[in-house]
Amino acid sequence: MTGPRHWIGVVSRDHVRKGVAGGFAMLNHGKLGPLTALTPGDGLICYSPKASYPDGPPLKAFTAIGTVRDSQPYKAEMAPGRTGFRRDIDWWKATETLLAPLGDRLEFTRSNWGLVARRGLFEINAADFQTIRDAMTTE
Repeated sequence: MTGPRHWIGVVSRDHVRKGVAGGFAMLNHGKLGPLTALTPGDGLICYSPKASYPDGPPLKAFTAIGTVRDSQPYKAEMAPGRTGFRRDIDWWKATETLLAPLGDRLEFTRSNWGLVARRGLFEINAADFQTIRDAMTTE
């Protein structure tokens, strides 16, 4: 049996805040595909390249961290007349953390990870997850 997997979702900070307030994650502008990769117990960290979508200022920070709940993706209204898919997340109490101070300690940043990040969701190893978790939480 394998343990939980660890993921980074690429989402603007304004959208992350809506998800944290509502107990969910929405990735790739509400597409179902990325959410189906997540399984209950997996860890999810949100990385926000921008403060707001689409034209907000650069941020480059980890903005939320949590655990995927034991539920399936579901359709929800994103804006009047527009729906997308969400997945329930148990968000942890965390502090927004800039990428720059951690960058040289993370394996995934040693490659051209910007190309991978464009997918909106990518898997990272347990050590990178723990490094980011340690920086974001005090628990």
